[in-house]
Amino acid sequence: MANGKLLKVHPSDDMIVALTDLPAGETLVYEGETFQMIETIPAKHKFAVRNFAPGEGLRMYGVLVGQATQPIARGSLISLRNLRHAATPYAAKSRTYAWVPPNVSQWKDRTFQGFHRSDGRVGTANYWLFIPTVFCENRNLDVIREALEKALGYTKTGKYKDFASRLVGLYQAGKAPDEIRSTPLQLEERDLPAQRVFPNVDGIKFLTHQGGCGGTRQDSAVLSQLLAAYADHPNVAGVTVLSLGCQHLQLDDFRQQILSLNPAFDKPLLMFEQQRSGTEDAMLAEAIRQTFVALAEANRQQRQPAPLSKLVLGVKCGGSDGFSGISANPAVGYTADLMVALGGSVILAEFPELCGVEQELADRCVDAATADKFIRLMKAYSAGAEAVGSGFDMNPSPGNIKDGLITDAIKSAGAAKKGGTAPVVDVLDYTEPVRKPGLSLLCTPGNDVEATTGKAGSGANLILFTTGLGTPTGNPVCPVIKVSTNTRLSGRMPDIIDIDTGTIITGEDTIERKGEEILEFCIRVASGEITPKAVQLGQDDFIPWKRGVSL
Repeated sequence: MANGKLLKVHPSDDMIVALTDLPAGETLVYEGETFQMIETIPAKHKFAVRNFAPGEGLRMYGVLVGQATQPIARGSLISLRNLRHAATPYAAKSRTYAWVPPNVSQWKDRTFQGFHRSDGRVGTANYWLFIPTVFCENRNLDVIREALEKALGYTKTGKYKDFASRLVGLYQAGKAPDEIRSTPLQLEERDLPAQRVFPNVDGIKFLTHQGGCGGTRQDSAVLSQLLAAYADHPNVAGVTVLSLGCQHLQLDDFRQQILSLNPAFDKPLLMFEQQRSGTEDAMLAEAIRQTFVALAEANRQQRQPAPLSKLVLGVKCGGSDGFSGISANPAVGYTADLMVALGGSVILAEFPELCGVEQELADRCVDAATADKFIRLMKAYSAGAEAVGSGFDMNPSPGNIKDGLITDAIKSAGAAKKGGTAPVVDVLDYTEPVRKPGLSLLCTPGNDVEATTGKAGSGANLILFTTGLGTPTGNPVCPVIKVSTNTRLSGRMPDIIDIDTGTIITGEDTIERKGEEILEFCIRVASGEITPKAVQLGQDDFIPWKRGVSL
C-alpha cells in the first residue's frame, strides 16, 4: 500500500520504493514503522527495511531479487554497490493453480470493427506486405516504396525535408554557420499527405532485413518461418515477395512454409525472382503493376463487427524504470486478465525478463507438460547466454539501472506483471503461432524490437508496450500502443505515449480502473477509431532473432 511517498509492493519485501525523492535525514512512518533515510533515495529507487549482512538475500515482489555484497543499513539506498543479482532456483510444476477471473459482464456483448479473414481470424488493420527472401532485394524494395507510398497517399509529411531545404537556402544565401545555428526555424506541416487511393488498405509495409543468405542454414530456416508468419498474419491482406534466386530461402519453399503454417491460406501471394526476370526494370515494373491491381481488390474489404475473443494481445515493456512494475505493467496485466476472461488471447514473452519468477509461471501452467516446455526453453536460453560469457544477470541496461532496476530479478519480477494472473495455457517457441485462447508464454529476447517482431509473428494483432524512459518502437503490421509508467514521461514525450498510468503512482487511479481504461483504448484501436502514436510516426521496426545470444 502506498502512502504518497512510499510503497511496499509485497508484505514480505525487504525494500520499499520511493515514489518521490527522499532527502537524507528525512523520517517517515509507513505501516506503523518509522524509517529514517540514511542517504538520499531518488524516486523509483528502494531503501532497506532492516539491516542486512553480506550474503543475505533480499526480496521484492515477494521473490528473491538479490544478495547483499556488503552490510546494508536500514534506511539506506539499495544499489549496485551493495546488491548483486540472485534468483530462486526453479523446477517442475509443484502445485495446482486456481484463478478467479475478473468481472467482465460490462464487455460480454462488446465487439470491435475488424477485417475478417477466411480462416476465422480477424485483423485489427489491413496492410499489404512486401517481403524480400534475401537482403540482396532490400534496395529493390526501397525503389518500390519510393514509387508507391506517395502515389498511393501513404507518405508521411515532408516537414523534415522542408526544414533541411530552408537550411540549404540560408547557406546558399551566404549565411555563416554560426548565423545558421542561431536563425529561428520551426518544423512546419507544409506537405500534408495526399488522400489515400485505397482507403480500406491501412498501409503498405516493407520487411527489409539482413538475412536469407550468408548466415547459417538454421538462421535462414527461422527467418523463413517468421516471414511466413507475417504473410499469414490476420492484419495482412496480401503479400508481394521479391527473390534474387540463389539464396537459401527459395520461393517454392517459402510458399510451402506458408501452407504448412496455414493450409487454408488464400491471400494474394505475388512472387518475383530477379534472376529469372531479365532486367531489373522489367521485374520492378511488373511487381508494381500486379501489386496495384491486388491493392484495388484488397480495398474492397471492409471492417465488420467481431467479438473481443478474436483479439490477440501482445504485452511488452521497454525502456523500463523503477515504476514499471507498480504502475504500467500491473495495469496492463489487469487488461490481460480481462482479455483472457473474455475469451481472447494474450502473449507474454521476453524470457530473459522472467528470471526469478520461473517457478510461479511453471505453477500457473495448466499441466505438467506445458510447464516442462517452459522450463526447458528457459534453461536452454540461459545456458546459451552463459556459454558465451554472458547471462541473464547482465540484462539491465544503464537506463534501467539509473532509474531503479539494478538486478535482472528486480526488473523481471516487475516485467512479469504484464502477464496478469491468468493460468498459462500454452508455451510457444519463437515463431510458433498462438493456438489457444488464454495466456501463452513465447520465447523471445527482451530486446524491444526482436520481442515485438516475435509477438507479431506469433499472431498478436495488438501490442501493449509499457515504458518508463520512452521507447520509439513500433511494428510494421501490428499496432503498438505505448503506455507510460509516469506522468513526467507522458508530458515530456507526448508524441510517443498513448496512455499515462502515472496516476497510479500519485494515487489518483487504481490498477483496476486503469486496466479497464486500457482495454477500452484497445477496442477503439482495433476498430480503427484511434491510430496509436507509433503508427502515426511510421515506427515499422522489424528485427528477426537469429537465436544467438540476445537479452
